[in-house]
Amino acid sequence: MRDFVITTDSNSDLPKEYLNENGIGIIPHYYDIDGTTYGGDNELTVKEFYDKMRAGAGATTTASNPAVIWETFSGYLARGLNILHISFSSALSGGYNNICMGASELLEEHPDAKILVHDTLNVSLGQGLAIMKAVQMKEAGHSIDEIYNWLEEHRNEFCVQFTVEDLRYLYRGGRISKTTAIVGSMINVKPILYVNQEGKLVSLSSVRGRKRSLSTIVNNMAERIGNHANDTLPICIVHGDVPEDADYVANLIREKLGINNILINTVGPSIGAHSGPGAIGICFPGNYR
Repeated sequence: MRDFVITTDSNSDLPKEYLNENGIGIIPHYYDIDGTTYGGDNELTVKEFYDKMRAGAGATTTASNPAVIWETFSGYLARGLNILHISFSSALSGGYNNICMGASELLEEHPDAKILVHDTLNVSLGQGLAIMKAVQMKEAGHSIDEIYNWLEEHRNEFCVQFTVEDLRYLYRGGRISKTTAIVGSMINVKPILYVNQEGKLVSLSSVRGRKRSLSTIVNNMAERIGNHANDTLPICIVHGDVPEDADYVANLIREKLGINNILINTVGPSIGAHSGPGAIGICFPGNYR
């Protein structure tokens, strides 16, 4: 039986140490800020990226490069490895389609190989949780087909709840109207958003004030987590360069649910370009999104 490698894209927001330790292959997504394109080997630090945004720079994003997909996957196939790719939501990026097209072309040249592409319909560490589950299952001896089928069946059990500090970034990305952004900012309204079963970013509710928005996403998680509270996967907190707020949310989770298995990491630039500095999200295994 051929061995296999797990690959994903840079939008998974998993720590680089975890990716390296587990041999996860990365297909980069790209972002443009101040007229320069970054991604792959050419990266800003997260701090540099968010500082530029705070200074008024606009950022745009681009999906994965077909040539990079071809080169990366060809390297694995040349080593006799099959590929399980765990993708960012197809509803929010063209990256999934790029991967599928590249895989189809490569399989014509390598008919004995297998490339399975799982669309998480998820973002950030919601996508990352699917990757961590795949790693656990691989370590337990499961085959590439078993892992792929499990991920397909349990896709909606990976949940994301988040809020943002500044509404103008959601407006720039077309998520809310200009009027909503202006009025909401004036009265300190904070949106509560989630990733739905179609993989789209949608509004769930809105509250007044930052602290209330943070407690609301924790409360929403508590309603959805169900029997996953004792899961071996961590509760993940992602943030747009606001570590103090991430620590505050972590403490709320410990106090409310008694869970200490918590992973905190930053929202990378490809997603942060749309959520902005100050965004906070909780990604967790749950009964429903």
